[in-house]
Parts: sequence; structure tokens; C-alpha cells
Amino acid sequence: MVVRSSKDKSASGEDSDSIDWNTDDELEIQEDTAFSSSSTLTTRGVEAIASNGEASSSAGVSHSKLVKHFVGMGFPEKLVSKAIAENGEGDTDSILNTLLTYSTLEDSPPQQLCVNSDPISSDYDENLLDDLSDMDGWSENETEDNTSSLSEGHKMLLSLESTGSLSENEKMLLSLANMGYTLEESSIAMKRCGPEASIVELTDFICAAQLSREEDIYLPDDDLKPRYNGTSKIKKRKFFEICKKKNDPDTETIRLPNPMIGFGVPSLQPENINRSLPESAIGPPFFYYENVALAPKGVWDTISRFLYDVEPEFVDSKYFCATARKRGYVHNLPVQNRFPLVPLPPLTVQQAFPLSRKWWPSWDSREKLNCIQTAIGSAKLTERIRNALEQYDCDPPSSVQKFILDECRKWNLVWVGRNKVAPLEPDEVEMLLGFPKNHTRGGGISRTDRYKSLGNSFQVDTVAYHLSVLKDMFPSGINMLSLFSGIGGAEVALHRLGIKLKNVVSVEKSKVNRDIVRSWWEQTNQTGNLIDFDDVQDLNGDRLEEVISYIGGFDLVVGGSPCNNLAGSNRVSRDGLEGKESSLFYDYFRILDLVKSIMGRQV
Repeated sequence: MVVRSSKDKSASGEDSDSIDWNTDDELEIQEDTAFSSSSTLTTRGVEAIASNGEASSSAGVSHSKLVKHFVGMGFPEKLVSKAIAENGEGDTDSILNTLLTYSTLEDSPPQQLCVNSDPISSDYDENLLDDLSDMDGWSENETEDNTSSLSEGHKMLLSLESTGSLSENEKMLLSLANMGYTLEESSIAMKRCGPEASIVELTDFICAAQLSREEDIYLPDDDLKPRYNGTSKIKKRKFFEICKKKNDPDTETIRLPNPMIGFGVPSLQPENINRSLPESAIGPPFFYYENVALAPKGVWDTISRFLYDVEPEFVDSKYFCATARKRGYVHNLPVQNRFPLVPLPPLTVQQAFPLSRKWWPSWDSREKLNCIQTAIGSAKLTERIRNALEQYDCDPPSSVQKFILDECRKWNLVWVGRNKVAPLEPDEVEMLLGFPKNHTRGGGISRTDRYKSLGNSFQVDTVAYHLSVLKDMFPSGINMLSLFSGIGGAEVALHRLGIKLKNVVSVEKSKVNRDIVRSWWEQTNQTGNLIDFDDVQDLNGDRLEEVISYIGGFDLVVGGSPCNNLAGSNRVSRDGLEGKESSLFYDYFRILDLVKSIMGRQV
């Protein structure tokens, strides 16, 4: 869940805070107009609970009728009684906000962070998502039953509360502690979110922190800072000068364009494309690097600097398909004479899901979906939406519409029946991202792993448009080094372009993803060689020399390193390229530079 700060700036790259706390795609789709991504169910106004014309804000509404109203919306009766006791019977807005606050943890599991490796087992991942999306609601009895296990700090706050001597900050700490959070994580959240943060913002922050820590448990503890490799052409002094220079704010010049069409998309072409490559960037080999566009400030300047000062190309995949995916690409490919894959994919939600038109309400004006994530909306959330809608014979009030639209946009929910929304199925995500049907299905791969693998993949149509220039350049086929291969987005793109894959060296940490690529390779009757490694950090100069000697050199080096510490949905360990996972970018640079050096010596 994302809470948009009033200090946030536009995605077009205006100077802003050092970190943009929005999601990967800012949750903005229609006409580039940003809408609120802080869908914390804080629906305001009596329309959210009024039914059959009754003025539920009336002070005369009985306790039983209030309970019936809220229970009818899907809230547990025990939680409703508690909220009424806390706020009084006359303030229905406060009651609703209290209920929705307590229910946030039930309905909205934090989005999983982007990662191209698979350190978490399938069973653990499924259990984690189930726990986050379907946990039981918090209740007063649970707090009373567990008093004996409270921390000393929590007990002290409870003691001070009884004397009425708590400050406002201490009251907020106690509220969070009563909801099950530790005082340490609550204090950190209050410090990071500021003194004016609401209880919803704080719980949202803590949830993201907890999920990030769960991921970190299963990740290696190696120091993944930039490494110097003696066989590289980059001299040691220059290497460390680059590392130091990347923190210089005066060098931060890259700004995100609006519209985000890079050097052109099939439907829009800039009038003048003036692109010149530094001499050090000119191949062989061609290289192609991808990551999230909305990274912390200065990240893309650093990426560009390491990748031979090549200007990034920022593109939103909404120009290629029915879902957004704002990404940055650094490459030395030509930008003239590109062409799209055919047949063209559906470009709107209605084209992609024609059967949904019958149920799509007029007040849901979405034409594009948001960025595909690695997690989906819970069953309890879709049930709550259905319960809210079934109270009205016609269109619901605007406040209810807003709540539903915010959740639909956030979780990419589509209409599948009267008053019924549902998350995308894995095969529907495959279609939106340009993969063949059942690409991630079978072979013992769980639904959770399918969503995770797809959420971290390329959008094939976008990548194919950029790589299409290679078709005439390599009529007999191509040798590719695929780093952080994922589920083979680049391989699928080249295959769909009709470019023969002679030799592909695939490096991917996740066994699930390696199995998917191997299965696709066999089912598409590839005649070339697929060689796979499981860790980019183990790919050193000796191994590369051996592989290059065997296949005769690489024509293309492609990859997208993990975005864990770059993505806007990570508000806890969004440490940029110094983060534990995203620092693997330096391995892409290290390996690319080694390849250029080895191939340069062989000329």
C-alpha cells in the first residue's frame, strides 16, 4: 500500500525530495493524470454507509442499527462494537475510519518487492502471502489474552495511560503497540513518516518494513558493493573515482520525460532524434540494460555513467499493451527503423478482456491497467467490494466509487460479474506482458511463483521493439549473454521477431525461472545451445573467456538487475544502488566490461 506525501513531485523529473515514494508507475494511467494511490480505505462521507436513503450520520441511529450497517458491509461484529465504543454512536465517519484502519492489514497485503532472484521457497512465499492477506482481525480480547507477553516498554505505556499522563506521540505508540507492532518499529515509522502521519500511514509503513525483512532473511549476506576486477579495462583509480562521483549532486542531470516514449513508440515518434554514442559505448557487443524508471534520485545518472555515459531511454509500456510499465533502458542499439511485433497486442482493458464489458460499470473509466506486481489482491478485499456494492440498486455514492476504484487500480482488479471484481489470472498476466499462453504454467510451479516471476519480467512487446533493429543485422542468428534472465523476456522477444538464437548463455538465480526458460526453449524447438549459470557473481573472467572461446563471442548482452532497493513500493530499504539486491547492477557493468575487454583482445 502506498501513501503519497504532499511533498511528492511529478514523475516528469522536476527536482524533488531525494526519494520518490510512489509506486513503480505512480499508479497513473489515464491521460497521465495522477490519482491517489493511498487507498487505505479511508472513505469519507456518510454515503459509504448509508443505505436505502437512511441518513446514517443522524445522532438518533440506534446502536443495533449501526452495528447492522457496518456488519452488512463485511466488518466483524466484535470489531464494529469496539469502533463504536471508541468513537461514540454519533460520529459515523470516525467509526468507519477506525474500522477501515483496523481492516487494512486484512485486505491489503504489502506488495512484494521486485527481485529477479528467487531466494524464497514456493511454500514459504505462499504462506507469507496468505498470512498477509487473510490474517484475522485484531481484537481487544487478543490484547488482553497476551498481556503477559508484552514488552516492558509496552507495559510502561499502558501504566502511564491509566494515569492519563501520555503525550500525543506516546498515545500513538501505544495504539500501534496495541495493534501488535513492536515499539521499535513503531518509533522508526513515526520518525520516518513525520509527526503529522496518520495511523494508517504508519501501519502501511510498518507492513512494508516487515515484508522487506522477511525477504532479507533469505537473501545472502555478502557485501554487494561495487567491485573492481583486475582484468577489466577500467583502471582502479578511475573505478573508485566513478564510485565517488556518483554521489555528487551536481552531476544529477537526468530527468524523466513526459510523455515517456523514449526515442519513439509505434504510435508516437519525436520530431528530431539526436542520439550520439560515446566512443567507449560502441560495440561489439551490443548491450541492453533495463530497470524501473522511478528510481531514487541520482540512480539513473549513476547507471548511465557506469554504462559508458549512454543516455537512458525511458518508456512506458502502456504504449505497447494494455498495462503500464515505466522502465528505463540503457543501450547502444540503433534507434532508427524499429518495428513492432505483429499481431499487435490489445491496447486497452476492454480489448484485452472483452467479456468484462458486460459488467464494467460506467463510473470505472479505466482503459489501461497499472504496472503488473508480484502479488495480487486478496479474496477478502474482493468480497468487501461486493458487499459494499450490493447495498445499492443503482450506482453507489461517489465515496464508495472512489474506494473501489482506488483498490481496482492498485491491485489491477477487473470486473467478472455483477458487483464482482477479481485479480488477474496468471495466463492473463502472460498475455498482457507478451508471453505465450502457459509460459509459466506446469512443471510443479505454484501460482505464487508464477505471479512473482511475471511481476519481475520484461514487457516483451516493448523490448522487442527496441531489439527489432537486430533482425537485419544478424540474418544468420545471434549469440546472446542474458544476465538476470528471469523467465526469458529477451529470448522470447528475439524469437518472436524471427531472430535465430544460436547460443544463449543465461544467468539466473531462481531455479523456478531457469526451469521456465528451459521448458520454453524445448517446446519452441530451438536449434541453438542454451547454457545456464545460476549466479552472476560467479561469472568471472576465466569463465567468460572459456565461453567466448567456445561460441565465438557475444553479439548482445542483455539484462535487468533486481529493483528491490529502487522501486517506489519499497519505502523501507529503498537504498538505491547501494542496497543489498540492487547493487548487483555493478555485476552487470563488471561482466559487460569484461566481455568488451576479452572480445577486444581477440580482434
